[in-house]
Amino acid sequence: MKDSLTYPVPEIFKESSLPISDFLGKLRSRKNLSPNTVIAYTTDLAQFFSFFVKHFELVDLSGFDPEKVTPVDVRLFMGSLIERGVQPRSIARKLAAVKSFYRYLQETGDIKGSVFAYIISPKYPRRVPGFLTEQQTEKLFNEVLTESVSDSGAPEQNALVESFERERDRSILELLYGSGLRISELIGLTMEFLDLDNGYVKLTGKGRKQRIVPVGQPTIEALKKYFEVRRNFFRINTSGGAGALEYVFITKKGEMLYPMLVQRLTKKYLNSVTEQKKKNPHILRHSFATHLLNSGADLNSVSEMLGHSNLSTTEIYTHVSFERLREVYLKAHPNA
Repeated sequence: MKDSLTYPVPEIFKESSLPISDFLGKLRSRKNLSPNTVIAYTTDLAQFFSFFVKHFELVDLSGFDPEKVTPVDVRLFMGSLIERGVQPRSIARKLAAVKSFYRYLQETGDIKGSVFAYIISPKYPRRVPGFLTEQQTEKLFNEVLTESVSDSGAPEQNALVESFERERDRSILELLYGSGLRISELIGLTMEFLDLDNGYVKLTGKGRKQRIVPVGQPTIEALKKYFEVRRNFFRINTSGGAGALEYVFITKKGEMLYPMLVQRLTKKYLNSVTEQKKKNPHILRHSFATHLLNSGADLNSVSEMLGHSNLSTTEIYTHVSFERLREVYLKAHPNA
């Protein structure tokens, strides 16, 4: 069978007559899943089939019959994952991947029924995301980032680099918090999808789902200043200008940003405002959603701005908001 993937296929798939590669290829084309998600599906399926090759004492997948797998067999697979210390959330994801493949086998007529109709995925507690308080956010933008503007006394060349990176970093943090972008959306954002005159940004999120999100005035002002500094910086430091570069945020070498750089600069500034263990860009996206809900925004609007495909994904922030309301009640209500 012709392989439709662009990355190495696990060895265990190569002797199989099952349409595994076709299934993974359709995930990308039909469901518009990201390459990382397709890789995760590939890994999950490889783990599932590796277990059953040993379980049924087979040489390879050439003799594997998916309809011979029973609910007891699947529970044994789940038990093996638990023994290895795999968390319930990851087990549920792996089962979802295999269940999706079995559903595909039904669609193609390779099997008549799916064993996963009788399998209940393990429940797991929903993690409440970390976020900044309104006071911590004010400190970040009104104190920490403002303090970094002071003259460092560095030589002129170093001062130019510092000025460029400072304005870029502020714009990044403003956009992460002000519009709730994912780190991948921020890194991949190009100039054509940013409209400062009308105050919005067009994003392509998970599943290539597009959405338009408002950009607030503080973010607009920060971006305008950054673009001005960027033009001057590259006019002086390179033979060309950065104004023609397609990406909104770039390195001092004029190249596309990379995740580790954004992670690093976010942690650098958040160290001064929070003691939370995780100080990543996502904490600003969580803060964006939490503060909107605390201020009375409706759940559907916040869900749309975050680019969630399912409203239940956004509902986790209502738990955060409820806890905030509960704290206020306990402190302020005389009969609490």
